[in-house]
Amino acid sequence: QSENVLGYFVNVERIPNSCSHPPNHISLNDRKILVNLSMAYYRVNISAYNEAGESPRATYIVPELSLTDLPGQIHVKSQGTNAVITWTPEYNPNCFVVDWGTGKEDMHMKIITTATGNFTLDNFQPYKLYKIMVHASDVCQCESFITHERTFGVTHFYSVEGVPRTGPTNVTILNITKHSALVKWTKIAAEDSLGFLQGYRISYIDSARKKSPAVTLNSSITSYHLTGLKEKTTYRVQISGFTNAGEGPLTLSQSFSTPKYGTVE
Repeated sequence: QSENVLGYFVNVERIPNSCSHPPNHISLNDRKILVNLSMAYYRVNISAYNEAGESPRATYIVPELSLTDLPGQIHVKSQGTNAVITWTPEYNPNCFVVDWGTGKEDMHMKIITTATGNFTLDNFQPYKLYKIMVHASDVCQCESFITHERTFGVTHFYSVEGVPRTGPTNVTILNITKHSALVKWTKIAAEDSLGFLQGYRISYIDSARKKSPAVTLNSSITSYHLTGLKEKTTYRVQISGFTNAGEGPLTLSQSFSTPKYGTVE
């Protein structure tokens, strides 16, 4: 029924929003609007109106932006359940806005109006990945952050790292030849790594229980070509992930057997 629409109301709400007043309506006749946002989380509410009143709202969550070249670096040091955040401002804005939490449903916001390069955040839990964002703004009225703040830096942080609670999933053995085989797997999910995943270790043993040296790979790799295998031999493969805290559990054994002859033999 767009022919009955007189215009649209748009409000852009920051997540989290510690302001005491809700964001103001932006009234539009067009069905598009350009807003410059920081890398904080935002919720956009859109409704239509006519002489009879206002429609229900459509809600849109702005997708999380990928990290780009940001002007500053943030450093985090754990102090029990607290963390000390330090940064070197490129200039001295009127205030900084700090966001921290495990995701858009669990974010906290703090406005810092003093000229400082450090701040203490609290209530960090172990083994959880936190996102910390520092934004700069020259206008410190709470309702003005949406249009005036710009992101200084973003980092991720564990107050306490643990070992992964699981190994990688979907371990499969492919392209088996007389002397080689390809091992593939799905990476350990972030919620299961309990720390910054550093890499994987592949262990394999033959039917005579002769163990080959473990292979250590970085966390971006999800496949590996085993070579130097013996023909007509059964092998068992297991994979684990590791963080700075140590190595997690091995996956269940995946067995495969190399053939006696190659394809041309």
